[in-house]
Amino acid sequence: MLFRQLEYLVALARERHFARAAQSCGVSQPSLSEAIRKLEEEFGVPLIQRGRRFDGLTAEGERVVVWARQILADRDALRGEVDAMRTGLSGRIRIGTVPSAATAVPRLIDPLCTRHPLLTAQVMADLTSTDILTMLREFSIDAALTYLDDDVRAAFRVVPLYREKYVLLTGVDWAPVRGESVSWAEAAALPLCLLTPTMRGRRTMDAFFAEEGAEPVARVETDSFASLIAHVVPGRWAGIVPLAWIHALGVPPGVRAVPMADISPAPEIGLVACRREPESVTVQALLAAARKVDLRPLELLPRMRVPSPDRARGTDQVGP
Repeated sequence: MLFRQLEYLVALARERHFARAAQSCGVSQPSLSEAIRKLEEEFGVPLIQRGRRFDGLTAEGERVVVWARQILADRDALRGEVDAMRTGLSGRIRIGTVPSAATAVPRLIDPLCTRHPLLTAQVMADLTSTDILTMLREFSIDAALTYLDDDVRAAFRVVPLYREKYVLLTGVDWAPVRGESVSWAEAAALPLCLLTPTMRGRRTMDAFFAEEGAEPVARVETDSFASLIAHVVPGRWAGIVPLAWIHALGVPPGVRAVPMADISPAPEIGLVACRREPESVTVQALLAAARKVDLRPLELLPRMRVPSPDRARGTDQVGP
């Protein structure tokens, strides 16, 4: 059995199409098909349901793919450790993230790549929390920033990083928003641009609204925080975003940022990786970087100069 045969089978399970699988592996379709056929001969069972097209894997094929992913991940981890002993940590680490934590990832990658200049990082943003757990189990990513709940803590290695706090963005001269913070009930009365209901961040916000007996009506829904912020800029809508995004992008001109009042324990964001022994040296290095970095400032509105209702008089408001 060759590693390459296992790679072809994993690619076919991922792509669900012979031609696309062959293309992703950089080989011809006949070469891929022949390699998988020889793998079936070695196991003595069919791995693929064959027809005019790819019709799926057999039950045996599904189990072989699970093992193949782990074997290939262990092979890559072994190569990485040997290379690290010879020339220092190198290669590539694949990091996934939920949208709300996307702007926090650079705070981990920067110290990691500074300490290990031969290491490169591939970031897959805008993944759902469910997709992240699936990709971790399938070894499609090495680690991820996502929400930490009891199930995640029990099944994975985790490093808690920060609590996700939120900020309301409105036009600078919006009369309904005047205090140093705004309640979820007050925000629900505004014309809002919110995330789509399928996103974990939106479900979290809806739970906060419900705690205050409020039911917001989203005038605009989007699956992107960048898009949400852009919709606030013209001044017609208000939006709610994680404070981590304000730390990365700042407050746009003509927009005011007001922290949302805390009414429940805020969801916790952390670094998540599979429990493996021995552990990949690249994942070890990322976990070490995560334990050293302090991301708790992402829970507070950054100190910056932002426009205020007094802008017309030539003065500015300084964020807390």
